[in-house]
Amino acid sequence: MTQAAGLYNTLLKGHNPALVIEPLKGYYIRELLPENLGEFTVQLGVPEVLEEGTDITIVTYGWNVTIAHRAVNKLKALNISAELIDIQTLVPFDTLHIISRSVQKTNKILFVDEDVPGGGTAFMMQKVLEEQKAFNYLDTPPKTLSAKAHRGAYGTDGEYFSKPNTETIIEAVYEIMHSVNPAKFPGLYD
Repeated sequence: MTQAAGLYNTLLKGHNPALVIEPLKGYYIRELLPENLGEFTVQLGVPEVLEEGTDITIVTYGWNVTIAHRAVNKLKALNISAELIDIQTLVPFDTLHIISRSVQKTNKILFVDEDVPGGGTAFMMQKVLEEQKAFNYLDTPPKTLSAKAHRGAYGTDGEYFSKPNTETIIEAVYEIMHSVNPAKFPGLYD
């Protein structure tokens, strides 16, 4: 939510309309507050690389960043080094092509979003693969992980089964790694 404050500061200095969607669960996380909370800004269209990695790029935003970060830490135990990127803004989207440079390094990508299939993940994939030409660097097809194609259930139990969670991110990443190197990454449940 500290990043959200920086985005608000940036938007308030501009003269354009904007829509900010805050993940309400973000208010549950304790963060150190900067001394210049009302002054610092976050550049629009510039994703933040939260975790450096060499095996796969995970791209997401909002509350899914927290979930993906947990998955990245658990993937380390499986000898998978994941680069985690928080896009921060959908419009403008990655104006510096940070995601494409990450894909050049990892050659694999997973897009995570809690929107319906074909929603946010498809938008991000189109931007990265078509506009940034990252498709040329992939060793395996890109993968999306979104909410299920049904109305989301209520409560934390319902969200767990309806939206991406730590386990589904780990499974998706492992499936990608298995498709590239089945000898090193045998079936997760074999």
